[in-house]
Amino acid sequence: MIIDTHIHLDDARYDEDLDDVLDRAREGGVERFIIPGADISTLEKAVGIAEKYDDVYFAIGVHPYDKEGYDESYFTKYVGHEKCVAIGECGMDYFRLEGSDEEKEREKEEQKRVFVAQIELAKRYKKPLIVHIRNASHDAKMILLEHNAGEVGGVLHCFNADDELLSLADENFYFGIGGVLTFKNAKKLVNILPRIPKEKLIIETDGPYLTPTPHRGERNEPFYTTLVADKMAELLNMSREEIENLTTQNALKLFHIS
Repeated sequence: MIIDTHIHLDDARYDEDLDDVLDRAREGGVERFIIPGADISTLEKAVGIAEKYDDVYFAIGVHPYDKEGYDESYFTKYVGHEKCVAIGECGMDYFRLEGSDEEKEREKEEQKRVFVAQIELAKRYKKPLIVHIRNASHDAKMILLEHNAGEVGGVLHCFNADDELLSLADENFYFGIGGVLTFKNAKKLVNILPRIPKEKLIIETDGPYLTPTPHRGERNEPFYTTLVADKMAELLNMSREEIENLTTQNALKLFHIS
């Protein structure tokens, strides 16, 4: 069994064939699905999907690019829902910083404000975090440490293979591994994978994005977690079954799913 710990089933690209997407995944051994919260405008849709399917769960939060939509009063309507398993994806992303140095600093500060708000929300409701970090490893790490995010822990979604973040394994953080591991240019992630504590590895797609080889260019979907599991097994000298059991138990523990 595999758990896809990060799949945007509320994306419009799944609207026409969501049942087929889930059925293909289930037939391939993918038995649980978690929809991260990235854009507040699709939260109700994510909740509806989770309520329709027994094996689908959701998180509440906003991506750094959608920080303007952060509304804690709106989130608190859903945080106690039985299918809500996490807060996020939240975090820091400096990849698209534009403008003058002053404008960039203002953007960073605003991202930080919304990130901290979601950390505090997670601690208040005892939910793990789904953390997005891109080109901002040091700042994101320091925020997590300064605000005691290890109290609830979480996952570094689409782990960026930055050595600096490995120490967060000691702070109750897991590492989300997806299709990037299969890319030809993923040497850094390939090399760092064996250094991640095995008890902190989980699998994700980030679908519809980051489709693994040999399906790059196509829409990503949960069935393709099987390709990620195969690559992890190869690199860690483990069997596919061992990888499935390991990552599933890790995900169940992190997200408190029975």
